[in-house]
Amino acid sequence: MMSPNPSPDDRGSSHAPNFRHTPLQIIHVIGNFLRIWSVYSMYRYLSRTGASVVLFIFSCVVPSSIIFLVLQKPWRGRPLSNTQVVPAVINGGITALYYILWGIGLKSCGPVRAILAEYSGAVLGVLSAALYGRRGHILKKTEQLSDVKSMVAPVFAGILSALRRVIARRISLKNQLKRRLHAITIASATCFLFPVAMWDMIVGSIKVELPFSPWAFSSTILFGIILIFYVDSIAEEKLHMVFSSPRHIMVAGGCLIVMEIFYKMDFSLPGFLICCTLLGFGIYEATSLDHGKRDNVHGIDITNGIFEEQNQRSPLPS
Repeated sequence: MMSPNPSPDDRGSSHAPNFRHTPLQIIHVIGNFLRIWSVYSMYRYLSRTGASVVLFIFSCVVPSSIIFLVLQKPWRGRPLSNTQVVPAVINGGITALYYILWGIGLKSCGPVRAILAEYSGAVLGVLSAALYGRRGHILKKTEQLSDVKSMVAPVFAGILSALRRVIARRISLKNQLKRRLHAITIASATCFLFPVAMWDMIVGSIKVELPFSPWAFSSTILFGIILIFYVDSIAEEKLHMVFSSPRHIMVAGGCLIVMEIFYKMDFSLPGFLICCTLLGFGIYEATSLDHGKRDNVHGIDITNGIFEEQNQRSPLPS
C-alpha cells in the first residue's frame, strides 16, 4: 500500500527538531572549543616547563576519576554484571595508554597534529603529518623524517582512542549505564597510571619537576576530561553525531583555526585545510560504506519479512 502524501503541516514540522537541537549544537561547539583550549594550555605548560607528561596526566586523571565517581555513583542502582565491569576495567588500561601516548605526541608535535591524529587514526594521521609542516610548509623535506617519527605516538593514540570508544559502546547500550561504566573506566585508568607515574618519579628521570599551573591543571581536568565526555555523549545521543564524523571534524577544525591564530602559532591555513579535507573525505567514505552495509542488511530483513508475511497470507492450494 502506498503511503499518503505528507500534508504541508507534516512537512513543516520536520524542521522543528532542527530548531530544538540548536541549543545542543551550540553546547557541542562550546564544549569542543573549551576542550581544545585546554589542549593548548597543556601544550604550552609542557613545552615551557619541561614537566613530565606522565606525572601531569596522572595528576589530572586522579581528581577527574574522583569527580566521575561522585557524580555517577556506579555502586548505586541496578548491579552491574561482570560482563560489563571487566571490559570497563580493561578499557581503563587502554585509556591510560591512550593518555600517555597522546600526551607524548602533543608535547613532541603540537596540538594540531595531535588532534588530527586522534581523528585520523593510522593512515590519515601519517598523511596529515606529511602535509602539515612544523613551520607551516607543506612537504618540507628537511623535517620529513622527524615529522614521521613524532607522529608515531599520536597515531597510536588515535587508534587506542577509537578502540576505547568502540568498547564503551559495546558494553553499554543505555545512556545512564554508559556514564556509570565510564566512571569505572576512568578509575581503572588511574590505577593503571599509578605505577607508571611512580616509576617515572623514582627512576624515570634524574630530575622530575611538576610546577603548578592553576589554569593548565584545572582546564585539563574540567574541560579536557570531564566536560568533553558529557558533551560528546549528548552529541551522540541527541544529535546522532559520533566522534569520528565529518561534522565533528568541522567543529574541531574551526576551533583549531581560532586557537592557532589566538596563540600566534606557526600555522599554515592551506596545509591545514588540505589535511582536514582529506580527513573528512576519508571518514565520510568510511561511514558511507558502513551505512550502506547496514542499509543492505536492513533491506534484506524487510524483504524477508514481507515474503514470509505473504506466504502466511496466501497458503498453497490443497
